[in-house]
Amino acid sequence: MDTIETLFDYGNPGRRRVARPGGEVRMARQDGIRITRRTVGALGVETGDAVFWDRDLRGFGVRVHASGRKAYVVQTRGPGGRLKRVTLGRDGAMTAEEARKSAAQAIDRIRQGMEPFAEPPAPEPTVANLAARYMEKHVEANCKPSTVQAFRGAVEHHILPALGGMKLSEVDRSHVSDLHVRMRDMPAQANLTFAVLAKMFRLAEAWGMTPPRPNPCRSVRRYRETKRERFLSPEEYRRLGRVLAEAEAGRLCPPSAVAAIRLLALTGCRKSEIVALRWDDIDRTAGEIRIRDGKTGPRRVPLTPAAERVLSGIDRADGGPWVIAGQRPDIHLKGLDRIWRRLRARAGLEDVRVHDLRHSYASRALAVGETLPTIGRLLGNGKVRTTARYAHLQRDTERVSAANVGGSIGAAILNGRDGEAA
Repeated sequence: MDTIETLFDYGNPGRRRVARPGGEVRMARQDGIRITRRTVGALGVETGDAVFWDRDLRGFGVRVHASGRKAYVVQTRGPGGRLKRVTLGRDGAMTAEEARKSAAQAIDRIRQGMEPFAEPPAPEPTVANLAARYMEKHVEANCKPSTVQAFRGAVEHHILPALGGMKLSEVDRSHVSDLHVRMRDMPAQANLTFAVLAKMFRLAEAWGMTPPRPNPCRSVRRYRETKRERFLSPEEYRRLGRVLAEAEAGRLCPPSAVAAIRLLALTGCRKSEIVALRWDDIDRTAGEIRIRDGKTGPRRVPLTPAAERVLSGIDRADGGPWVIAGQRPDIHLKGLDRIWRRLRARAGLEDVRVHDLRHSYASRALAVGETLPTIGRLLGNGKVRTTARYAHLQRDTERVSAANVGGSIGAAILNGRDGEAA
């Protein structure tokens, strides 16, 4: 027989067309080949393409192009007799043995009326995937704007740079510990980041993003935080008062900013609570300020005569809803921290933050004899331990009081006369 070109009938793997040099074509049964790495490597066609079928696994073949490109294919019929043809992959990207296993599975699925390939498993989620869901579904849905901002900072500046590209299953305690150690010079931020990460992994299990397993944040110890304590002295209060009066008279800043700072100093409220005050929240009849959305929930703050003076001095000519109005009456003041930095510099209080006005309020309350539980209620602290940070100030006040009382009694007891002991 002269040289022949063999083209297997794609519609009938059991037949082949044999083309002789004279152009005569006849159909013949083909015994097929055993598709292996060696036999596939030896296959070739001069023009066009041809499919060579495997003799052992009916419906499994390799399509060979004149260019030399080869691809593994499957052809079989489903339950209704409908012919299904599928390309498994090119030779080189998969081996002949891999193609044979894939073909057997595909043929079986087609004959059962199923798609030839099972849905590929979803890629395993990464820490970045978890972080995005955590921020959207948990933090932004449940937390206040200031908390959202703090948690987003922990995620974007610390968690993602260190762990974002890792799969959840790859993260273990050593990775968390390494991150925690690298942040040891910023203990408060390290502890916040650690708490955020621990919550993320608890939610990952609840959301089914990872199978049940020990939380990689387990047993990582939080750093001891040294709480910053800065309280204004009576002289510093006077300096601040003078600067606020100068700012108000000289229009060095918006009048609403001056009013906000005065209210912060006089009420002990949080900055977010004061700037969000509406006129509807001021109940002069009851003598109260209603805090609608405090950090620990709604509460009422006594409206003192001093705070009432501040409120009475605010111009309401624009008719807006906000007590501390911004540049437009329909928005509240923004950028109070920036204004505060300018004013505190004029008062020589460069190390005092806006929030320190709240701490100073608590310290003054202790100095005039208020109890810790009362101060906790005034400040709206949700936890006893938050107010307990001022306990040492109470002890100082108690020592001074004890000395005064002891001095007045001691003169009589020790020396038999009125006045202070000698």
